[in-house]
Amino acid sequence: MARFDRRDFLRASASASGLLALAAADGSLLADEKPDDAGKRGDVNSQLRVAVIGVRGQGAGHVSAYAGNKKMNTVVTHICDVDEGVIGKAMKTVEDKQGAAPTYVKDIRKLLENKEIDLVSIATPNHWHALASIWAMQAGKDVYVEKPVSHNVKEGRMIVEFARKLDRICQTGTQSRSQKGMREAIEYVHGGKIGKVSLARGLCYKPRGSIGKVTAPTEPPKTCDYDIWCGPAPMKPLMRAKLHYDWHWAWDTGNGDLGNQGIHEMDKARWGLGKPGLPRSVQSIGGRFGYVDDGETANTQIIVCEYDDAELIFEVRGLATPDLKGAKVGNIFYGSDGYVVCPNYSSGIAYDKEGTKVAEFKGGGDHFENFVKAVRARDHKLLNADILEGHLSSALCHLGNISYRLGKPMSFEHAEKAFGEDAEAHDSVKRMLEHLKDNNLALGTTKYRHGPKLAIDPASEKFIGDAKAANDMLFREYRKGFEVPAKV
Repeated sequence: MARFDRRDFLRASASASGLLALAAADGSLLADEKPDDAGKRGDVNSQLRVAVIGVRGQGAGHVSAYAGNKKMNTVVTHICDVDEGVIGKAMKTVEDKQGAAPTYVKDIRKLLENKEIDLVSIATPNHWHALASIWAMQAGKDVYVEKPVSHNVKEGRMIVEFARKLDRICQTGTQSRSQKGMREAIEYVHGGKIGKVSLARGLCYKPRGSIGKVTAPTEPPKTCDYDIWCGPAPMKPLMRAKLHYDWHWAWDTGNGDLGNQGIHEMDKARWGLGKPGLPRSVQSIGGRFGYVDDGETANTQIIVCEYDDAELIFEVRGLATPDLKGAKVGNIFYGSDGYVVCPNYSSGIAYDKEGTKVAEFKGGGDHFENFVKAVRARDHKLLNADILEGHLSSALCHLGNISYRLGKPMSFEHAEKAFGEDAEAHDSVKRMLEHLKDNNLALGTTKYRHGPKLAIDPASEKFIGDAKAANDMLFREYRKGFEVPAKV
């Protein structure tokens, strides 16, 4: 991505000061609107000023969605990213759509001092999601935050508590919940069309290659404020080749593919099962197979979440693999009278018990538009992915990773009984072993991580029994100045 150079920065600064005063014949910018009129409670006509925080990857889509959007009546007035070397594309997108570049701010704390900003849209690394959301709501902003909404269970609950206490609108970036095809597929499942559903499988079969291995710390980009980038996480020497994106595979900042791509499918699985809370137990096994690199998280993983009358099984595979019933990154809902396969974000296919297609669901939607609609109405119940849903689904990912991280290395000869007599989990293990053999993994000389089965109290969102080590992982120690509050 092209660096936004100093000449561009100076030009942007000059034009940004005039951004809010620009008047357009199409009404996309309102010249006579006072700064404190925008985002007024219940005002469906006011223009909403948006700041996007984190623009290198997913945030670019946020910028494009809000910039000069006539239908939503939104403008992007600020871009915030700790690395000024990655903002060029975002700045140009805004300038192309609105006629003037937005203001660039490196430090989120300075950004949130600006009272003219109505909404913030957050696409930072995972370890920043909760703190950025809470700070923004404390500053009077409504929030759209990418998935997973948290880096651990407790801070996810804190975002919910702050949103309710401060009466802020907070949308989770699980876009499938706004897709027409996905909503219809879930309604089909909820309507009993495939009978009683006792199992939902989430799949993240997505190729993930080695990120390489360094022998000494590497330097973060000179354009990046590494102190702010680390934020709530420990500020350690960078022990991988790239700062950006590969943070997903480090425990201090990411949550593995379970909390990266997998959170979408984990969310849809819980949604399809109709479960409004956490399960009664969780267990995970897996490992990082096929290469040795600086990644810490699993690239192959099975998570089993038990509810009273159903279970949710999640499978992660980062090596080459075939699909399961037509899905690689998606979901399968198993009912007594058939099953539904959702192979992507926005569609589903229903089959009877014999595997004959009986219904199909397709169609997209605008998740950002849903967010803005709820903001204007001041009603979080209008959100397709309210922060509570985001917290619960993100928590499932964190719970699975806690079991995995507490696991012990074991020989693969024990893997088939890893989940006791659970037949569906056994099926997942059997297929995982075949998958690893197909990728030439020598199972006889390789060990996997065997996580404990952990009992959960859904009401308190804590582990029960002899579970101090697990409960200690529900929260984290934060760096001074970047603390996520433990209570409102």
